[in-house]
Amino acid sequence: MEKLAHVVAFLLLASLFQPLMSQSDGCPGVKKETWPELLGVPAKLARETIQKEEPTLTNVQTVLNGRFVTQDFRCDRVRLWVNVLDFVVQTPRVG
Repeated sequence: MEKLAHVVAFLLLASLFQPLMSQSDGCPGVKKETWPELLGVPAKLARETIQKEEPTLTNVQTVLNGRFVTQDFRCDRVRLWVNVLDFVVQTPRVG
């Protein structure tokens, strides 16, 4: 249990060091660009929350952490990086 607490603390601290500005400054109609509050929640709940808060984001993808993805930037996409238990392990962001 102590090890799990350390992992959670590490993930929360790591999210603080992510860039303050996202690349989505030019995305029209997008008011919220990151969801740090969704770190550690199930992917299904994270997807529902993002789509409720930002209906313009029509492409919310679930990606297993460590997988390769394209590096293109899209204003309608958010990737949910999840672990094998389907919990979000990186702060979701537009792109």
